[in-house]
Parts: sequence; structure tokens; C-alpha cells
Amino acid sequence: MIDAFTVSRLTWNAALDIFIVAFLIYQILVLIKGTRAVQMALGLAFITAFFYFSRWVRLGAVTWMLTNALPYFVFAIIVIFQHEIRRALARFGQTPLFAGFSSINRNEFYDEIILAITTLASQQTGALIVVERDIGLKTYIESGIALDASLSYDLLVTIFNPSVPLHDGAVIVQNGRIAAAACFLPLTVKPRLSKELGTRHRAAIGITEETDAVAIIVSEETGAVSFAHDGEIERRVDPEALRQRLRYVFERRSPAAEPRVVAAEPAEHRLDIR
Repeated sequence: MIDAFTVSRLTWNAALDIFIVAFLIYQILVLIKGTRAVQMALGLAFITAFFYFSRWVRLGAVTWMLTNALPYFVFAIIVIFQHEIRRALARFGQTPLFAGFSSINRNEFYDEIILAITTLASQQTGALIVVERDIGLKTYIESGIALDASLSYDLLVTIFNPSVPLHDGAVIVQNGRIAAAACFLPLTVKPRLSKELGTRHRAAIGITEETDAVAIIVSEETGAVSFAHDGEIERRVDPEALRQRLRYVFERRSPAAEPRVVAAEPAEHRLDIR
């Protein structure tokens, strides 16, 4: 038990030190929650525990082997957790300290997107629209056909017309303009994706896992509209709910209901969006 003497020796900087370490551990757990990294982290923890167990019971050969192998685990962790590390660094860059260095024109694009999505949904025309926020999407824009056109209902509906060559892929909106169409996006690697969700939905989850962008999806099978943000997806969103989600993300206004998580199943990265 912690006695009064121990508590009296706890200085403010020691308390701050403990708080920071606890906060970092909590953030790491939140970051890997629901991903494949959980199983990998458990495996690494088991190996580490087994190393100390082998030293405790004096298993010479096992201890020697693990002692020589553990230094290479640092490089293994970087490779295995590269996706989570990218997400953590990207989130760090979104703190208020750095938020002022990037901005997006967030006015008057809701109506054009919502109107186009509503029309495409009524026609059961598949669509995927990604809206850039603070993290740039230049890599994905360069994978498609550059347009740099004004964001409009007519252009969005035309792009996703099945008879138009640009309809296969994602439209990326940057600074209130359509930057590119027919873009390739990374697919999510989360497990247990619903069989009802196709490649468009996986790509929407994938791009929102790696960046802070938001994605709006129309299913060509059912015409249902989905909204993806921060690696989560909410399905069957009506126009008013979609407006609330966009305002919540871009204007920090709380909607009536928060997006819900839909688990995802493994998929390879950078496949075409059909």
C-alpha cells in the first residue's frame, strides 16, 4: 500500500511525468483499438514476457536467442505498425498549434454535394466523393484525372454517369473545387467488413483511416448513402443527417447522432474502385 510518506515525496514533476506516460499509453490503445495491431501488440507483449520468464528460470539458450533477436524487434514494430504510426503523426499535426497552417473553403459546398448525392441515390448510381480537410490528398489526386473544376451538382452527376469513363473511382474535393476524378484510394484492412459493403465502402473507410478527409458513398446495388469519417462509417444516411455530419466535421457542430462504427474485413491496398 502507498503510505503517507510515499505520497508526500511525490513531486509535481513526477506527477506530470506519470500523467504524460499514462496519457500516451491510453492514446496508443485508442489508436490500435479494433485493428489488426491489437493481435500484433499482444504477440509482442507475449514475447517480451517470455523473455523475462526465461531469464527468471535461467533458460540459457532461450535467453541468448531472445537477447539477440529483441533489438531487431524495433524495426519490426516500425514495419508492422507503419499505418498506426502515420495516423498518430497525422493526428498530432491536427492539433490547434498546427491547425492554422491549412484551411479549406467550407462554405456553400454542402448543397451541391447533397443534391448530387440525392439524385445519384435515387438512380442507384454508384458514387464516392472524398472531401479534403487539413491533411493534403495530393498523392491520391495525382492517381486520378486532374480537373480543377468548380464544384457543382451538374458536374458531379455527369462524372458518375455509368457511360462516362471517369465514373470508376473517387472524386476528390479540395478547397471547394473538384480537384480530380477517377482517383484510386487505399482500402481498409480492418477485419469483419459486412458483406453488403463493396469496394467503394472499403476505399471510403481506408482513406478516412489514413487522413482526416470525409467520404460520401452511394451504393449502386441499393442506392443507400453512407458517410465515412475517421475510419468509421455510418450507413443509410438521409440528406438532412448528411448535412449535419458535414457541419459537425467542418464546423464542429454536434449532430443529433454520432457516426457508428462498422467493422471491416481484410482487403488489399490500392485496388480499383468498382
